[in-house]
Amino acid sequence: MGKNKLARWEEMATFPNVIQPAEEIRFGKDHPLKGNWKTDIFRNGNPVNLELACGKGEYTIALAERYPDRNYIGVDIKGARMWRGAKTARERDLQNVVFLRTRIEFIRSFFGEDEVDEIWITFPDPHPGRRNSNKRLTSPWFLNLYRYFLKNNGIIHLKTDNDELFRYTCSIVKGNDLGIISATDNLYADNLAAEILSVRTYYENIFLNEGSTISYISFTLNKNKNIEDVIQQQKGQ
Repeated sequence: MGKNKLARWEEMATFPNVIQPAEEIRFGKDHPLKGNWKTDIFRNGNPVNLELACGKGEYTIALAERYPDRNYIGVDIKGARMWRGAKTARERDLQNVVFLRTRIEFIRSFFGEDEVDEIWITFPDPHPGRRNSNKRLTSPWFLNLYRYFLKNNGIIHLKTDNDELFRYTCSIVKGNDLGIISATDNLYADNLAAEILSVRTYYENIFLNEGSTISYISFTLNKNKNIEDVIQQQKGQ
C-alpha cells in the first residue's frame, strides 16, 4: 500500500463524518446506528437517502448540497476513494452527509425497517456475464435486501454506462411489475437529464469522453412483494 493511501486511511479514521464498523458486523450483528441515523447522526427528522457503491462520493456530495433538507449517506467498501468524498464534505461543512464504509451485502445490519426513503446506484460494477448476474446491485437478491429498510414504494435510481446491466435491470423491474418512473438508454440525447440527473461523476465523465451513452432507470420498490428472478425462470421454461 502506497504512502499516500496509508496517509488517507489514517486521516479518514479521524473524520467524524465517516462510520467504519467493527469486523463483527460482518457476521450478522446489528450496528448501534441501525434505526437511529436521524437521532444519533443527523439530529433531524429529514428523509434519509443512500448512494450505494458511492466511490468518491460525487453524487452524495452534489445531492446533499442541492437538497439541504434531506440527509445523504454514501456507502462503499473502498476507503481510499471514500476519503475524497468525506474530506470534501468536511471542507464544505455539509452537515447532512456522512459516509459508511461497508460491503453492500451487510447493509441490512445498518438500517432499520422503513428507515431509508430513496436509493441511488451510480455506475456500479456491472458484473458482466450471466454467471455474475446475482452480484449486481439491482439483482433480486439485493432488491429483496433493500425492501426491508426502504420505505414502501421508495424510489431506486440506477445510472450506468453498461448496456447489459441496464437491460438486465429493466427486465427484472418489468418482470416483477414494479413501477417504472423513468427509463432511457440514452439519458442526455433524450433530454431527460433534469437537475437531479445532471450531476456527473468522475467515471461518468470518462465514459462520456470515450463516446459511451448513459442509461438511466428509476422505479419504485413494493416492500410487500418478493422480487423474483424472472430472467432465470424464463430460461428454465
